[in-house]
Amino acid sequence: MPCCDEFNSEVCLKICSDSTADDLEPIAIAIHTLLGIPITIRSLNCKGIRMERGIIIDRDYTGPVLEEVMETNNTIRKVPSDGIYKGKSVVVAPIRTLEGEAIGAIGVVDLVAALDILSMFKEYPGVIDEVEESRKKMK
Repeated sequence: MPCCDEFNSEVCLKICSDSTADDLEPIAIAIHTLLGIPITIRSLNCKGIRMERGIIIDRDYTGPVLEEVMETNNTIRKVPSDGIYKGKSVVVAPIRTLEGEAIGAIGVVDLVAALDILSMFKEYPGVIDEVEESRKKMK
C-alpha cells in the first residue's frame, strides 16, 4: 500500500480486512525467514500466501484452520483433518485490530507439537538432571 505524502510515497505495511497476498507478502517472507518453517497468512476478505522452503507456493491460499481462527477470533493449535496440512500439527493466530477484531490470520506448522519429547529425553537422560539442577540454583 502506498503511504501518505508525508512519507515521501514510500511503501509502508498496513494490514486490513481487504489486504491482498501482495500486501501480506513482506510479513510472510519475514516470518518464514525467521522461523524457517511453512507459513500461511491471509486477510479476512482476500486469500493469501502459503510459503515453504523459501518459496511462495500459493498466492491464493486459504485453509480450514485459518478460516476457523478468523471466525472464532482465537488462536488454535490442532491437527487438521483436511487441507494441505492434513495430519500435521499447526498453530494459527488471528491478526487483530487494536479494538480486537479479527481481520486476518497467520499460521505455522507447529514443530514443538511434532517432537516426540519422551524419546528425546530417553536419548539424552542427562537433560532431566540438568533441568533439575538449574531449577534448584534459581531458588
